Amino acid sequence: MQLDLELALPPPLARLDVRGFGEPAAPASGRLREDTLAAEVPVALVFNGVSHAVMMATPQDLEAFALGFALSEGILDHARDCHDIEVRTLDAQQALLPEGVSAVEVELTISTRSFERLKGRRRSMAGRTGCGVCGVESFAGLDLDLAPVAPRGWIGRVDAPTVLRAFAELPARQLLNASAGAIHAAGWATPDGTLTDVLEDIGRHNALDKLLGTLARSGRLTEPGFVVMTSRGSHELVRKCARLGIAALATISAPTAMGVRMAELAGLRLWGLCRAPQAVLYTPGWIARQA
Repeated sequence: MQLDLELALPPPLARLDVRGFGEPAAPASGRLREDTLAAEVPVALVFNGVSHAVMMATPQDLEAFALGFALSEGILDHARDCHDIEVRTLDAQQALLPEGVSAVEVELTISTRSFERLKGRRRSMAGRTGCGVCGVESFAGLDLDLAPVAPRGWIGRVDAPTVLRAFAELPARQLLNASAGAIHAAGWATPDGTLTDVLEDIGRHNALDKLLGTLARSGRLTEPGFVVMTSRGSHELVRKCARLGIAALATISAPTAMGVRMAELAGLRLWGLCRAPQAVLYTPGWIARQA
């Protein structure tokens, strides 16, 4: 990664003087205090000099975010298809944004084959929002066809106690959310429920892409494990996991019906409503026979 030395990345948290009302022993006029807010920054993803998408994201772990996005959206087949990642911060004037609003460009240099395929895609990601499909030109653009996840002999070990063990470890690792209270987390857990990685972002899709990019950069996408997330189990989170061969996903809130159907089609093990002492298994996933 190369950073613009003249303009550093915006911090992931911002501090603001506010006036709180209704607090214990506070005067009727309210009490002045400092509040910590999550930063929300426009991040442009640029491939071989061509801007492809602008996402609102937390300005942290952006190299992992860009790589995870490129992999989970099918732009790249492998991490090795990405030759370089450069991050550059733009001020408001450079980005043609309102005063005080900075932006970030993340440029990926990718293989010729990947770039040619990207140029041929009709799907536009620029209009994307939290629903994950805004701006799609047709039903085919939803990109819901998935290769099945390979069966795993260990998948049955990802049971309710194991999933809840991972979730119990999650709050202590959500450092940004502890300060701002508005940030999602995506975590990676081993089959015994030990949490090894936690990535945070204002967007649940972004948090997952940051996690997937982190795993890809360290060559761990094929290792046994599962994803835990502080969100609902939307169809797109399932799709991103299945596309990269992740065999199990657990979310703190309920999945959507579409998320469950996608998990069924992909053979992915899907847990939802993971709030101790309860958890709901929506799809069991495909279990390989042990030799």
